[in-house]
Amino acid sequence: MSSKYEWNLKEIFENKKEFDNLKKDLEDELEEISKYQGKLCESSDNLYSCYKLYEKALEKYEKLYGYGMLYYNLDMSNQEGIKLYKEVESLGTKFGTKTSFIEPEITYSKDGVVEKYLEEDKRLLRYKREILDILKEKEHILSKQEENLLANYSEVFSSPENTFEILTNAEFEFGKLKDEDGKEVELNESNYTIYLKSKNENVRKEAFNLMYNKYSKFINTITELYLSNVKMTSVTANLRKYKSSLDMATKNDDASIKVYEELIKEINKGLDINHKFINLKKKLLKKEDFHMYDLYVNPFEIEKDEITYEQARKEVENALSVMGKEYTNKLEEAFDNNWIDVYAKTNKKSGAYSMGVYNVHPYVLLNFVNSKRDVSTIAHELGHSMHSYYSNSNQTIIDANYTIMVAEVASTVNELLLSNYQIKNEKDKTKKAELLYELLEMIRATLFRQSMFAEFEKLVHEKIENNVTLSSEDLNNIYYDLNKKYFGNNMIVDEKIKYEWARIPHFYSDFYVYKYATGISCAISIANNILKQGEPFIKKYIEMLKQGCSKKSIELLKMVDIDLEKEDVYKNAIDFYNDKIKELEELI
Repeated sequence: MSSKYEWNLKEIFENKKEFDNLKKDLEDELEEISKYQGKLCESSDNLYSCYKLYEKALEKYEKLYGYGMLYYNLDMSNQEGIKLYKEVESLGTKFGTKTSFIEPEITYSKDGVVEKYLEEDKRLLRYKREILDILKEKEHILSKQEENLLANYSEVFSSPENTFEILTNAEFEFGKLKDEDGKEVELNESNYTIYLKSKNENVRKEAFNLMYNKYSKFINTITELYLSNVKMTSVTANLRKYKSSLDMATKNDDASIKVYEELIKEINKGLDINHKFINLKKKLLKKEDFHMYDLYVNPFEIEKDEITYEQARKEVENALSVMGKEYTNKLEEAFDNNWIDVYAKTNKKSGAYSMGVYNVHPYVLLNFVNSKRDVSTIAHELGHSMHSYYSNSNQTIIDANYTIMVAEVASTVNELLLSNYQIKNEKDKTKKAELLYELLEMIRATLFRQSMFAEFEKLVHEKIENNVTLSSEDLNNIYYDLNKKYFGNNMIVDEKIKYEWARIPHFYSDFYVYKYATGISCAISIANNILKQGEPFIKKYIEMLKQGCSKKSIELLKMVDIDLEKEDVYKNAIDFYNDKIKELEELI
């Protein structure tokens, strides 16, 4: 395979010696930082000097961690990669331990002292947002000893997720199935969705059964991993005096419980629209019994669902040209300069992501299998990458790391612009219907499916926090009942779908998935305004991307006329979904 389709990690480190040298420099800086323990707030000079060191150390750590994670994800069975990742994980624990005194010392400084430093010492302006955020979170910061203890346990806390990833990515073998051509192929997480979209019902059903047979056999192990993760989060939230783990998560997102609850409330109000699309799917497939494994078939798809990477690239570039020259030039750089590791490989991490490495560039992991759906994945991940580029180019490392709340907006705006371009430029009626159907499916999967996941998480965490003992059967039943509610009476909710929760890696990042649903709600509004208003609105939008986390997420979105605590943004998204259903019905 050509190296142009693979990451060039030498842009981070030329070799292991460079890695080791920077690691040594970082460890030295961490020792220097620790010397300020007990005297951080004795003077504004101490506060500034410590933060200056902390900023430099954070830049080094991001490079080291980024390299270790990216190297490991290329082959998760490679012992050298596993060792390197464990090395940077341990370094992360050390980083957290050595710097854990900063927050509590600022928090428990004499009243008004730190605020006075911020007012009088202009050098501290660079760190003002970070320091003020610490002061605002005073009630949730523990003592220095307690913070240090939690920092030392951070590596242990990640064990459930790490174990789940190794189990499902490196050790699960799902078995073989016969594809549409009668050829025996190995099923894996990367090609599973391809077989679920097959026109051959036997292929879909066999893939579905193979996938969930494997998860059913390990359901008790995965339940223990997941519930350990939930309990760990709940204990941490309680220790930090949050009302709940949901309260802790939403505050860390710069959001609020009100955002979470408003989303679920409005989605539940709009479930009849989702049922309407499910019923349309059933009619289009002309199936009396419509199963979960029929859900992903596009009835309008005539040609085989394949596209080359070069064709996918061209389509993404054309669709996003509406964003202007600066944006598209940076996209070309990403494609041409090894920002993207393209193809699926044995033991490579499944799925897709974008990771920004400060002072280098973002890196995108794909598992491209020549599927048309992969085009949207490219657009999506490059949305994250462009956000990282703008943020990293305009903010210090401390202010550059935007929250996921706004990250999923940038990625989904790109997907919607791609979809609009494809539908608008398609002359063939059947192909246009196919594209419209794909857009509807994307909205269903992102707005409704992720809200269902969010509702599942909320129910599980609430039960754990109310000391309810849960078994694998309890989790299966909660998930199965939610499927029945979200899909309606026109769908046969197959028994094995109850195991699907067990294969969702995002559940190990508590209350992550709701941000996909809020993200697409915001993105629908933003993409529509980009197309209607053009350059004036694009400037507002890119200005928002440049802010990183220098402003609260809710405030950032107000820069593009969105208030997540109000019902309007969710109602507008559901209305858009309904309008597209009508558009498809009229077209056919």
